[in-house]
Amino acid sequence: MSDLESQALRIGIIGATGYIGTPYRQEIRESKQAKIVAVCARRADLLAAAAAEDGAQLATSDWREVIHHPDVNYVIVATPDALHHDAVLACAKAKKHLFCEKPVGVNALEARAMVAAYAQRPSLATYVPFWTRYVEVFSEARKLVQRGTLGQIKVIIYRWYNPRPASMPFTWRDDPTLSAAGSIADVGSHAYDMVRWILGEEAIRVLAHADTITPAKADLGGVNLAEALAWGQSHQLEDVQTKRGGTPDYACAAWEFPSGAVGSLLVSHATFLRKGFSPELEFHGTDASLGIDRLTGTLTLAKPDGSTEVIAHHPDQGFGNRFKKHVFPAFYRTLDSNLPQDHPNLEDGWRIQVFTDAVEQSARLGQWIRLDEVNGAEPLEPARIDS
Repeated sequence: MSDLESQALRIGIIGATGYIGTPYRQEIRESKQAKIVAVCARRADLLAAAAAEDGAQLATSDWREVIHHPDVNYVIVATPDALHHDAVLACAKAKKHLFCEKPVGVNALEARAMVAAYAQRPSLATYVPFWTRYVEVFSEARKLVQRGTLGQIKVIIYRWYNPRPASMPFTWRDDPTLSAAGSIADVGSHAYDMVRWILGEEAIRVLAHADTITPAKADLGGVNLAEALAWGQSHQLEDVQTKRGGTPDYACAAWEFPSGAVGSLLVSHATFLRKGFSPELEFHGTDASLGIDRLTGTLTLAKPDGSTEVIAHHPDQGFGNRFKKHVFPAFYRTLDSNLPQDHPNLEDGWRIQVFTDAVEQSARLGQWIRLDEVNGAEPLEPARIDS
């Protein structure tokens, strides 16, 4: 083991008891290279249980205490979107390595400020979990596209459906004061990252429509996603106060890329859009077309003569321990400037936020939006030397 690999990660988790933070904590506990030092959450009942489970030194409802804890050197921000900005800036100021959930802010202006703060401290590692990059069918598709198997890409069509149960209650993801842009920012950020990662370029402009098509939901107060899903499995809406979601759970956007590729993106959490009817992602090129079906794990190549061939089959086996397999190795690579830095980081989060902002603005204004005209898309100033 190298000197870098022997450095233990001492982690503080903000948003430790939510739908995302809970499995992250389990993966960290299973790793020998990390220790959970501090946990933060808004609910005292869940927080006490988490601290006991993790053996944490500190359990608090104040995120500042996590960031400024002297034994914490790596902070995970896993709170709702609107609560990222201040915590991330404080992490940069306190010289803490960062793992920030996506979307990294409520808009590109916030995301840009985060990137600028960490640009002043280039020795600090940042990680944004665009997990789809690690799904084997997508990484195989990237190799084919970059190898030129399809020729010049002309059309890209992406359908990402993540249907929620009809009986699932209202959560913060339906609340416009906490969620960046509903399905556009949630699954749309994953979808756009996948396309830009495979294609190797950013979109130029978008034209979108978005709506909230799911009926009013049960309003149970501040439940997390796991609690909402569990409630929906055993309850009905009868005799329960309901509330209509205020964020889009459906969006469709036309997109254009510098190479000339066009096409569309459709994302949704609505119950009515179900998975399994067609390939999730399609690349159509001058020499061939490629269909990527994540559910079955198949890559299908279609040729100009009308023939089709399944060229790969990689059933989705899940991610396993994402921290052990991806996050921690990326951290150590970041500490060694001689190693390749190929993990999704805060700058990726910013660029993706520019795209999701453009989609949201286009849907709201009913017009084409150029990504370079989005507030917060302006290039960063050169970073100063770390101090």
